[in-house]
Amino acid sequence: MVEPSLSADDVKALIRSRQYVGFLLLSAVVGLVASLVAWSFLTLTPWIQEAVFDDLPGQLGFDAPPRWWPIPILALAGLITALAITRLPGRGGSIPADGFGSGPPTRYVDLPGVILAGLATLGLGLVLGPSSPVIAIGAGLGLLVVHLVRKNAPNHALMVMSAAGSCAAFAMVFRSPMVSAIVILEALGLSGTLVPVVLLPSLIGAGIGSIVYLGLGDLTGLSVDAYALYPLELADMGDLTAAQIVWTIPLAVVVAAAVFVVVTVGRRIARIVAPRQLVWLPVVGIGVAVLAILFTRTGETSYTVLFSGSKALAPIVERGPALPLATLAWLVVLKGAAWSLSMGAFRGGAVFPAIFLGTVGGLMAERLPGLPAGAAVAIVMAAAVVSALRLPLSSVVITNRSGVGRRCAGRDPRRDLGGRRVHRDRPDLRPSGRRRTRCRSRVTNARRFVRLWP
Repeated sequence: MVEPSLSADDVKALIRSRQYVGFLLLSAVVGLVASLVAWSFLTLTPWIQEAVFDDLPGQLGFDAPPRWWPIPILALAGLITALAITRLPGRGGSIPADGFGSGPPTRYVDLPGVILAGLATLGLGLVLGPSSPVIAIGAGLGLLVVHLVRKNAPNHALMVMSAAGSCAAFAMVFRSPMVSAIVILEALGLSGTLVPVVLLPSLIGAGIGSIVYLGLGDLTGLSVDAYALYPLELADMGDLTAAQIVWTIPLAVVVAAAVFVVVTVGRRIARIVAPRQLVWLPVVGIGVAVLAILFTRTGETSYTVLFSGSKALAPIVERGPALPLATLAWLVVLKGAAWSLSMGAFRGGAVFPAIFLGTVGGLMAERLPGLPAGAAVAIVMAAAVVSALRLPLSSVVITNRSGVGRRCAGRDPRRDLGGRRVHRDRPDLRPSGRRRTRCRSRVTNARRFVRLWP
């Protein structure tokens, strides 16, 4: 979408006009619609994961998922995603390797392809997160609402409603209207005069999305916590030391170089698979499955390499100090390679894989002299996220949202490294029974809403 050209005087007149009041009212409608659809998408995705990777093997007579189980599943994911890309409008959304917010604007006619490709990619185990599909869903629904209200709407109206829809949908992922608005507005890269026009409708849409997150979870008993980013329980960073400062620059350079390699390979893969999607995407899916199976040679489950990594964050942080350095290194290498393959061929977001790999890299870096876990994870995670997204402010906000280095950790959805079935079959992966450090007052519904704001 071409950024509309408005002078400072035009912006002032627009904000004071009745038309802008209509924008604000319409942004609330867009926020409600976008958040409802995003909530449904984020609820359906983990249901597909559990049905395919936990329940289906048992229904087929296996006592536990066989080691080769990811191979046919990820091949099927490649076939479905290829059909969505080649047979439906919009080519399934933007290519993750091209960067966050790349590609043309999502039209409402593109939504079926975006949703199908996203569900196949995320639900069937590829190493991508929900950020890009959810943002595309919100943008497309924003344009749809504008089209239903006024077919020949001006460009600035389309931009405002598209941003409001994206903020509302993305707020379902991070449960924070402020984080959502910061990420979307930085990704849009608007000029100074347009920021005031887009900011308030975007915040309204994001706020509506956060309210829907709370309300639907309480009403239905379902939630989108599979992709929620809770504060990680790490040792406090303590006072800033010279050692932490000294280690920051070389660690950031190494992480940035590694992510650059991952993204560059992903872009090359995207060019290779583009001419024959129906052939190459199942092959790439099988390649990701093989990488996951190779990780089982360390004694861990293949599910740790698969998926976005959101569910495995808390368990890997808890077990990190006890895991051998070689296991963590193999996890970074294999999941990084799987991430590169996924971002070149499939459709999804880069946020959660970057967070997970940054966390694992930080757990490796904490073994350096003078570098506590809180500082190490903060350094590596921030470097990984900013290298993947190329959005510096958003990367700092997302890293801060993870709560690295905080003393008072929030709710922790304690799970095993790969999924519920492995949790039942591997008692050694079960979390300890020690009580979590909690904030003093109990969380009421009112405080739950307040905690949405950073």
